[in-house]
Amino acid sequence: MGVHAPPLDLSSTYPLHDLDAAEEAFEAFERGELTETEPIYARLHNPTVGRFEHALAQLEKTEAAVAFGSGMAAITACLLAARADGEHVVALRPLYGGTDALLATGLLGLEVSWAHAGAVRRVLRPATSLVLLETPQNPTLGLVDIAAVVEAAAGIPVLVDNTFATPVLQNPAQHGASLVVHSATKYLGGHGDVVGGVVATSEQWARRLRRVRILTGALMHPLAAYLLLRGLPTLPMRVEAAQERAGALAARLSTHPQVSRVFYPGLPEADSGDLIGTQMAGPGAMLAFEVAGGHDTAARVMRAVRLITPAVSLGCTDSLIEHPAGLTHRLVDPEARLAAGITPGLLRLSVGLEDVEDLWADLEQALASSTRRLAVAP
Repeated sequence: MGVHAPPLDLSSTYPLHDLDAAEEAFEAFERGELTETEPIYARLHNPTVGRFEHALAQLEKTEAAVAFGSGMAAITACLLAARADGEHVVALRPLYGGTDALLATGLLGLEVSWAHAGAVRRVLRPATSLVLLETPQNPTLGLVDIAAVVEAAAGIPVLVDNTFATPVLQNPAQHGASLVVHSATKYLGGHGDVVGGVVATSEQWARRLRRVRILTGALMHPLAAYLLLRGLPTLPMRVEAAQERAGALAARLSTHPQVSRVFYPGLPEADSGDLIGTQMAGPGAMLAFEVAGGHDTAARVMRAVRLITPAVSLGCTDSLIEHPAGLTHRLVDPEARLAAGITPGLLRLSVGLEDVEDLWADLEQALASSTRRLAVAP
């Protein structure tokens, strides 16, 4: 008969009446294969998590997907899985600050070469096992030509963080990426009440990632998978509605006297490679803007907003504003941070579903408030 809403399976273990079948299933899990009829134990497989993985793979047009407890757990698993092929990776800045810090610290025993898209081929080595990038980039919203990087990588697997774009606007695997990572915490969940990560990829890579997940215990909780499954049906509508509001706000901010620069892929000068309409279906709902007066003015804007929430994260139904240099990208090397355009006056805005006029009124009053305080400061 089936059910209308997918069920939530919270079981930590499963009955094993047929020992022979269970032994075969256990060996299959050790090889990274899926054995859904014999889940055995929640660290090996959970049906609710499996449903989410199947749905995300369909959205990203890949053979498989592997879910993790967070976006950083997903990134870490990719790096660990790739390390068997070499201890060197190439990364394109800017990246999410947590990813940047993980690479820069050398915690996983990997050596990293930082490069821009045009220099990827020059920094490849025999030990290079992975090329990492985000597009749009976090937090300055730069666009990277995925197919061009894949070509330059000359057979080295390319990982694309697709969190900002979502599968609604971009499918990196269709442009040659081997691994497509999402912080599922963001748009996939969409309601600010779940933490998770997921990698969409080939079945061959999925087996490697499942083995890492089993051995490290970096599994996604079934309740998180249940909430993510709940969020996926509204994902296209949420992304498209938020994108419409972001475009309007970016245009208005670009003419505001207290804003020195706006970063948004939908602005005329932002897409020099004509990637929107080819690689991306639209510019998305993330933007960033630089305020005159640097860190102090940015801090005043964050204190002054009333409708917009000053908080890290993104992709929620409500709008969030944060200060990358002081928060999400604080651990990035200061010189590299500045070189990537992450200045003390930069604010990142995740546009939600509020009325665009209400959002604009809040931004206007916050900018005006920060300017008045700046004017009277000694």
